[in-house]
Amino acid sequence: MQNIEKVDSLEIKGPIAKSKTTQRLSVSRNNKLLKQMFKMRYYYLLLLPVLVYFILFHYIPMYGITLAFKDYSFSLGILKSPWAGFKYFDRLFSSPTFHEVVRNTVIISFYKIVISFPVPIIFALLLNEIYHKKIKRAVQTISYLPHFISWVILSGIIMEVLSPARGVVNYIITLFGGDPIHFLAEPKYFRSVLVITHIWQTMGWNSIVYLAAISSISTEQFDSAYIDGANRFQIIRYITIPSIASVITVLFILGLGNILNAGFDQIINLYNPVVYNVADILDTYVYRVGLVNFEYSYSTAANLFKNAIGFAFVLTANFIARHIGEGENALW
Repeated sequence: MQNIEKVDSLEIKGPIAKSKTTQRLSVSRNNKLLKQMFKMRYYYLLLLPVLVYFILFHYIPMYGITLAFKDYSFSLGILKSPWAGFKYFDRLFSSPTFHEVVRNTVIISFYKIVISFPVPIIFALLLNEIYHKKIKRAVQTISYLPHFISWVILSGIIMEVLSPARGVVNYIITLFGGDPIHFLAEPKYFRSVLVITHIWQTMGWNSIVYLAAISSISTEQFDSAYIDGANRFQIIRYITIPSIASVITVLFILGLGNILNAGFDQIINLYNPVVYNVADILDTYVYRVGLVNFEYSYSTAANLFKNAIGFAFVLTANFIARHIGEGENALW
């Protein structure tokens, strides 16, 4: 009996002891996590509608991508339609129209990223320098308004402003002795119109994130810079921009993920057959082929290709950001 008591009193060592310790740690972590979740239960309750929305309208419909690999018919439905393999992808990559559409999408998206991405940053920096509160609020309100207006309405405004017969822009051109220009029917002007109107519609709203990031910078840094004799441009260059660099990087990575989303709502309301060769993008092409011509499998294949390329861009940009910034500016 004494020997048994001695054995029981001995400390258990080795793999068994390690496994028991690991189990205890995992149980304690789970308990802490459950306590924290219960403590924050009302916040999770607020998050619930968003999760339901994404599950119902973003994740469950992903089953529809199987249409890209099937000969879909209304009578049979998705499940019973016969498999077609990569038939529609072969047709997609061999179509000259598809190559033109991809080229237009990349060019328009590239213009929008390169030209319009820095604009909200510059606008936020300039707004931050306005000390008169009433003027600052007025400028912010005016800049936000286009974001809340549908492209159906905005396109009507743009058509009136750029009209060759009664538009303000052409009135100014003719006033200086020029000839009226039909901006929405001239392929060489149409992409410029898209980029400029995109900036007008998104500039104010996109600047909110940067203004929030700037407001989180410690005022002590600005005070120290003023004491040291730094002017406004030096403060922007050496304090403000480095402090919001991580936000800029994250938004740039997310923007690259949408590089093949060149703006369906904008283009579908502004373009016409005359400018198809420079304005027809993947989304408008999918719309025409899928909903107008009822080629659902082919249009699904085109849309799946677009999303796969966007996902690849996000992964690549995040990989570069993680290795350049040592993981500080990456998404994960």
